[in-house]
Amino acid sequence: MNDDKIIELYWKRNSEAIVQSNKKYGGYCFKIAKNILSNNQDSEECVNDTWLQAWNIIPPNKPSELKMFFAKLIRRISFNRFKFIGAKKRGGGQIEAVLDELSECVSDNTKDVEDEIITKELGECIRVFVRDLPAREGDIFARRYFFTESIEQIAKRYSITTNNTMVILSRTRQKLKLHLIKEGYLYE
Repeated sequence: MNDDKIIELYWKRNSEAIVQSNKKYGGYCFKIAKNILSNNQDSEECVNDTWLQAWNIIPPNKPSELKMFFAKLIRRISFNRFKFIGAKKRGGGQIEAVLDELSECVSDNTKDVEDEIITKELGECIRVFVRDLPAREGDIFARRYFFTESIEQIAKRYSITTNNTMVILSRTRQKLKLHLIKEGYLYE
């Protein structure tokens, strides 16, 4: 079933929307959750929570790209679950590594409304930066820092060495840092 028909089912409040969403995107969402949580049961629960949130969000929203809509939902839900269960106990996940790698460029400081607004603007600034990267570099960056894929998975996908992947990510983080300094989000 195509995405427009699935969205139409959500708008009609037809529970078949969830069945079709799971059929088409269940594996995709599970993989994203598993990359974040490293636990099958928690990942399955997050996938189910994704369908519930989609049910509550569509309508009034009408996603332009259903796959990315679900990716954002599952990612947010999985990160919240990760925080809730205390990820250090789980081990084996990519989150600690991803957050550590990005810590030199971005800090998580959302203590009040002003900080939340700055954080949203920062997010948009990073999205623009990634969109302007060459395709492969942008995809590698997104796979690591949005989809939390391991360096080994990325290297295998592009038939490059893990060292080459780490160099690409390091150079891209450095470019991001310079971009954020230029935009006034970081200071040297």
